[in-house]
Amino acid sequence: MIGSRIVAVGHYQPARVLTNEDLAGMVDTSDEWITSRVGIRTRHVAGPDEPVDELAAHAAAKALAAAGRTPAEIDLVLVATSTAIDRSPNMAARVAARLGMPGPAVMDLNVVCAGFTHALATADHAVRAGGASRVLVVGADKMTDVTDWTDRTTCVLVGDGAGAAVVEACAPGGEAGIGPVLWGSVPEMGHAVRIEGTPPRFAQEGQSVYRWAATQLPVVARQACEKAGLAPEDLAGVVLHQANLRIIEPLARRLGAVNAVVARDVTESGNTSAASIPLAFSKLVERGEVSTGDPVLLFGFGGNLSYAGQVVRCP
Repeated sequence: MIGSRIVAVGHYQPARVLTNEDLAGMVDTSDEWITSRVGIRTRHVAGPDEPVDELAAHAAAKALAAAGRTPAEIDLVLVATSTAIDRSPNMAARVAARLGMPGPAVMDLNVVCAGFTHALATADHAVRAGGASRVLVVGADKMTDVTDWTDRTTCVLVGDGAGAAVVEACAPGGEAGIGPVLWGSVPEMGHAVRIEGTPPRFAQEGQSVYRWAATQLPVVARQACEKAGLAPEDLAGVVLHQANLRIIEPLARRLGAVNAVVARDVTESGNTSAASIPLAFSKLVERGEVSTGDPVLLFGFGGNLSYAGQVVRCP
């Protein structure tokens, strides 16, 4: 089997920025209350005329341009999202249509905050099995569409955005750039993070999620490194799901990634669900904080209490 690699990444966020001070005028909260509990200072908010597939298409177009590829060269589109309004056409088909792709396979994956790393593993498997040669992988969510703006425990968390990666087959005999995935879930705790109802609304049991993340995730994150044949101290970068700075920083420390740049995009973007990992990774690449070939751990976790992580080589 031929392995796969990420050849380029891209990201997109809406122009409107919602600050903690703005939220303090909407609900009973404050900048100090929000930053001390989750570390978020700002988040980007899409307007009613900016649907999920538009966010995704912007990020995808940037990744394609960075890769030097045309939309016609993509044979599989995978979009990770949990905020699609309609059941069909799916987000992947809508993105393909927006970009003028002639006929790729199109699939959505709903694994909430772990969606992008699940989609990236699916792309890698498709390439290895010979089902695709070039894949567009997107994480995109418009969390503000499913937010209860009267609930101060959740409305302060969320933001909108998208991130994308172009995945290609490695040259025969070349080193794989996407390591083996370590994934799983805790189905009996799936109720801890929910987007349910009509209209759908985001809710979570914050303390349950925090305890699970603090105790279990360092173990499985280390296992993802082991599957790639690396120790945590070999990592140049760590990009965890951008849920809460109080989860990200202790988890990175307990992992033992002492030489790695740790993504902290949550402070300026909030929790963008499936978009959070590709968004933060793309920013690290854009700013030059990780270099071509560097090993970076991508690790998503959240809804369903699902998790998925793999070590990738930086494009």
